[in-house]
Amino acid sequence: MKISTPGRICLFGEHQDYLGLPVVAAAISRRISIEGGKSSDDMVRLHLPDLNEEEAFLMEEPLPYVKERDYFRSTINVLRRRGFVFGQGFEVNIHGNIPINSGTSSSSALIVTWANFLTQLADNPKELSSKELGEIANEAEVLEFGEPGGMMDHYSTAIGNVIYLESVPKIHVEGLQPKLGAFVLGDSLQPKDTLGILARCRYGMEAIITKVKQVDPTFSIFSTPLAQADDYKAHLSLDELGLLKANLEDRDILIEGKQLMLASQNGTAPHFDQQFGQLLYRHFANLRDHKRTSTDKINRMVEASMNAGALGGKINGSGGG
Repeated sequence: MKISTPGRICLFGEHQDYLGLPVVAAAISRRISIEGGKSSDDMVRLHLPDLNEEEAFLMEEPLPYVKERDYFRSTINVLRRRGFVFGQGFEVNIHGNIPINSGTSSSSALIVTWANFLTQLADNPKELSSKELGEIANEAEVLEFGEPGGMMDHYSTAIGNVIYLESVPKIHVEGLQPKLGAFVLGDSLQPKDTLGILARCRYGMEAIITKVKQVDPTFSIFSTPLAQADDYKAHLSLDELGLLKANLEDRDILIEGKQLMLASQNGTAPHFDQQFGQLLYRHFANLRDHKRTSTDKINRMVEASMNAGALGGKINGSGGG
């Protein structure tokens, strides 16, 4: 059996899903595939020739974790808790061309692929929906290890195409079919700083929301107008005020972007590419200037792309590299 899953890029809502705000993400034409079947014993043998690595382990229950982010084992544990039974091991080959640690959800695509493979070859097989696979992948990658990420990566890779995703008050996914052109994905080759960036963008923003609600209990990250942010000047530092405004504006940019994509589906957005590019760049400016997820090199890459004729551009992923 062979299963494959695409990576993804985030179009709008970068660093907002873990605040409960919606995101718009798109699958890309790079994938991870798993090919193989059941083994004759209770060993799991994983061949990763792209990385010159191999891994093997017994199908104990539960499987103990032997390293950070032990996703192959965590996925099996999550599936077992959901009632899946595995009486044998597996032998598989894993290939992929999604850049690793580059903000394109290679790990989420891997887990979605692995979960899809396992559920179809379990002793009690079941073909799950894309949404169910996304939920399982989120549990195996984020919840199982107490990671701080959101749900965008798992749902966008599992479902594919372009999606609008809300996670509050409950999961809501809409498929979008905008007439998108080509995207150029550039790799800065700089290691990213996910946890350092999250300390500012997530925990820093959560602290700002708490501070603002102490003086204005009616404040809502979902509905308070951007113009109202200046009402809190006396209670926030300039840095905090900038981060608050950036999140409120990015929320509004996403709404505008979604409306624009819906218009393109209906043929009522004659200048779609230019408007879409401008929204991407406005989102990037907030990520660069206030959320500080970009780097000097990535800034130069975006500006060089714009000077060469790109209609828009932004940093993709958690940032810091």
